[in-house]
Amino acid sequence: MCGIVGFTGKDQAQKILVEGLKRMEYRGYDSAGVALEVASAAGSARLDVIRRVGKVAGLESELEGYKELSTCGIGHTRWATHGRPSTANAHPHVSCDGRIAVVHNGIVENFAELREELTASGHTFRSDTDTEVFAHLIEEAYAKGRDLMAAVRDACGRVVGAYGLAVVCADEPGVIAVARKDSPIVIGRGEKGSYVASDVIALIEATRDVVVLEDGQFAKLTPKGVEYTDAEGNAIEPEVTHVDWDLDMAEKGGYPDFMLKEIHEQPRVVRDTLVGRMTAAGELDIDELGLSLEELNDIDRVFVIACGTSYHAGLIAKNLIESWARIPTEVEAASEFRYRDPIITPTTLVVAVSQSGETADTLAAIRDARIKGAKVFGITNVVGSPVARESDGVIYTKANKEIAVASTKSFIGQVVSLTLLSMLLAQVKYRLTTKQARLLFRELGDTAEQVQHILDTQGAAVREAAEVCRDAHSALFVGRGMGAAIACEGALKLKEISYLHAEAYAAGEMKHGPIALIDPGFPVIAVATKSPTYDKTVSNLMECRARGASIIAVATEGDEDIKKIADHVIYVPRCRDAFSAITASVPLQLLAREVALLRGCDVDQPRNLAKSVTVE
Repeated sequence: MCGIVGFTGKDQAQKILVEGLKRMEYRGYDSAGVALEVASAAGSARLDVIRRVGKVAGLESELEGYKELSTCGIGHTRWATHGRPSTANAHPHVSCDGRIAVVHNGIVENFAELREELTASGHTFRSDTDTEVFAHLIEEAYAKGRDLMAAVRDACGRVVGAYGLAVVCADEPGVIAVARKDSPIVIGRGEKGSYVASDVIALIEATRDVVVLEDGQFAKLTPKGVEYTDAEGNAIEPEVTHVDWDLDMAEKGGYPDFMLKEIHEQPRVVRDTLVGRMTAAGELDIDELGLSLEELNDIDRVFVIACGTSYHAGLIAKNLIESWARIPTEVEAASEFRYRDPIITPTTLVVAVSQSGETADTLAAIRDARIKGAKVFGITNVVGSPVARESDGVIYTKANKEIAVASTKSFIGQVVSLTLLSMLLAQVKYRLTTKQARLLFRELGDTAEQVQHILDTQGAAVREAAEVCRDAHSALFVGRGMGAAIACEGALKLKEISYLHAEAYAAGEMKHGPIALIDPGFPVIAVATKSPTYDKTVSNLMECRARGASIIAVATEGDEDIKKIADHVIYVPRCRDAFSAITASVPLQLLAREVALLRGCDVDQPRNLAKSVTVE
């Protein structure tokens, strides 16, 4: 959700913090701030706290006149939960005496009772945030023991909720105390000092070897190194993870925005996700599965749990698993799954899909499913993420770092990964022969070139179609079969980045209410590729056209008849209907981006959204 960063070492902290915050701005950009330690002759220090509403660029401008030498500090870029975006609510938050500063990613569920208790004890609150209770809890504990790490452990023991926490204290110069529960924290050690952040992207220039802090673990960062402890203060030796991607993955590479860059990376994502997945004998090879073939063969029910874009990937997986493996499959929003009592047995497979691998609702659903005895499999983009660590097995989508808030290449990676899982289940259940699996795998690989063809040829058609939506107030996305699932993702993309209201319907449901919305010029975007339900989809579109809708169709190359119905046609190469989600989604991504640009929207950082939802 929010992004935190910290540095202590031999270099000027201000620049390191700002650069780290800019790289993590996808996590939130309502406000930003830093707390910088400035040494004094007495051997202690003071804390200079600078905060600014808006994006990190505003904070950077404000810091241009800051000339103090500071080699230790913490920073934060915020996505508001408790309290509106304002300077008062921006992090870092400080103790009453101004000697302790805190940055926090997460949520304090019992903040109201803690705030009431602390206020009664004489503490003065300056913000509406839940985070500020940490500053005062640490202040109270520190006054008793004069040890920052012990005070942070004490405060965390009183908090109910999630936190990735970094704390500095003017009385312990050069020390950053770090804690983690349910919110991501990575720590690294470089030539210039010690680093902490919510995301490895903030550390990548300093080091490739990082520690992903586990729940209930703490770290003490100093210029000389890092000490790791458990909740009782006992020393621990954490696992070090090597990062094998470079900073170029997080730069625009000549594209005008990250979203377009990431859309154009999708052919590579398809190829990389498939590398090494088919043996010479024609068997699918998913060695990270963590489940034996016998356990897979016993699976008699599948739940796909996910949120947002990942949920739509799950809808596609449902079609494939039921069609190929003949296993009943349900797709549920993780936020709903965790609060009901689904029927789960030891022969249930729960597939958790999360781009970041840290989505709070998905993690909670995983834990609930494991308690009930289910096998759990993760689909994620982030190596070592909580979803990966808490699942029996995992497929990594090989999308590498995705910066734009609206997911594109991660979605395609998820669809490809779920397709592989669907094929594996079908093979284990003896529903697919080796010959059939080889054929499907080859055709799945062909989608990489097909996506590239769309990117090379359909730009003009997309730009023309986008004009239909420029001044619209609403839009409908329709499709049937696999096309209905693709329509859901298309509608979400348009809403996310253009702020144009959009809904998706199975095309056959139009007459059951939505058709009442259509008047002359109303945009209807249809997934009308060649499929078993193509004729039915065309019939539904004719009903829309008769009422004056402006129709944009995503259709299969060579389909000239669709031009008689649609005002604009965006063509995709012919492929098996099972793989149409990979190709047909790409024009809808491009369309959403073009509409957003026409409407003057920021396609990389849409308002009110953050890349990772790490709180409920």
